[in-house]
Amino acid sequence: MIDMPGKGEPLDVLLVEDNDAHAELVMRNLEHHRVANVVHHVTDGEAALDYLFGRGAYIDQQSHQQVNLVLLDLRLPKYDGLEVLRQIKQSEELKRIPVVILTTSRAERDVANAYEHNANSYVTKPLDYEKFSELMDEIGYYWLAWNQSPWLAKKS
Repeated sequence: MIDMPGKGEPLDVLLVEDNDAHAELVMRNLEHHRVANVVHHVTDGEAALDYLFGRGAYIDQQSHQQVNLVLLDLRLPKYDGLEVLRQIKQSEELKRIPVVILTTSRAERDVANAYEHNANSYVTKPLDYEKFSELMDEIGYYWLAWNQSPWLAKKS
């Protein structure tokens, strides 16, 4: 079973992002703000699912069991973000992992589809570097300090 760190402890994040520049910004900001202990980056939907379900290249690794937060782009090769989200939320083992859609799309249809597939949050990436950095800090603070974790509630 997946263990969620206590309040204030760094997160293990799975970043699913095919744009290397965006991925670098996210990882740099999470590291700078000490939000994440580990950021594992994959560049397509198939790799994300393999990582989370411990199959393919990740079959012998237990790291998929440590994921506390998924930052998921919508436009991905192989499987799109909505398919990845759907499979996460249909899995008894993974459905409690918070999934934040982190994308450039502001389309109403994308927002509605993400929430229909049980996304925990939908965030549009700002184009401005300073605002993007601020957003990463706020996302981290929210998930570390404000959000009530389903793992902590389940243990009570």
